[in-house]
Amino acid sequence: MPIATRTARWRLLGYALPLFVLAMVLVAGRLLHWDDQLRLYWDERSVSPEQRAAGIWLPDYELVLETALAGLEKDETSGLTWNPLTGTLFTVTGRNPQLVEFTPSGVILRRIVLNGFADPEAVEALDDGRLAIVDERRRLVAVFRLEPGVENLELDDLATYDLGFADAGNKGFEGLAWDPLAQRLLLAKERDPLGLFALPFPGEDGAVGALEALPSQPLLVRDLSSLAIDPRSGHMLLLSDESRLLVELDLQGKPRSFISLFGGLNGLVQGIDQAEGVAMDAQGNIYVVGEPNRFYVFSRRPKPAR
Repeated sequence: MPIATRTARWRLLGYALPLFVLAMVLVAGRLLHWDDQLRLYWDERSVSPEQRAAGIWLPDYELVLETALAGLEKDETSGLTWNPLTGTLFTVTGRNPQLVEFTPSGVILRRIVLNGFADPEAVEALDDGRLAIVDERRRLVAVFRLEPGVENLELDDLATYDLGFADAGNKGFEGLAWDPLAQRLLLAKERDPLGLFALPFPGEDGAVGALEALPSQPLLVRDLSSLAIDPRSGHMLLLSDESRLLVELDLQGKPRSFISLFGGLNGLVQGIDQAEGVAMDAQGNIYVVGEPNRFYVFSRRPKPAR
């Protein structure tokens, strides 16, 4: 082969190889959602120390417990809430519709069968002791009081409210949180379109308001799996399964901090493959459930002694 031809081929390879490596980096970044994280990291840089102290500030958190919710392997946990009146957590399961109560250490206390529910995706404790459950397929929220010793709940016996979006299919409402200051339910629509909504919700004898979209900054995630409100600051936590992120929003709806749910970060070894529910207690502990029955607890790192 002539020297000129070989030189031309090596020169072509020299051009093609960096382009190929760059393409692979871009594809890997897209698959690992580095683009989402880079934009959130840029937003974090503008947060002052005073703002960090007044909010949640997720970079200060690390995993302190990872376990399985025994007996729910085939039930697919989805949604999570902290109930301050009982000091326990509640989740719902989609494959076999149930409401499950368990301790902060992951010990199941009871399982209530949800008759008539098609696809429960979110559960939330209201500040008056009631619970609310979103059924994504039926596009409704059911609200009720859970009495001691109850083993079954009938959907037809509960107060329900239509959420609309009749054509949403399996891309409906998946997140639910209670806003105690405004006395309203906050709902997250998973995608197509992705968004946050509010449902004014007064006392048991009052009529609910109309579902309305919340104005917010770009959320910088690809889907919404769950919501939670920090009872101390009022800031919101957004959980995204597809982006593998937990994001803090401030009171203006602007992203303030985040953590990645990939392995090797924030104490996670394997990472959270399919995060489906997030909750937070008054001490600032963050709880996450993932399919099929994984349970995680994150706590703020202790400040070093001076």
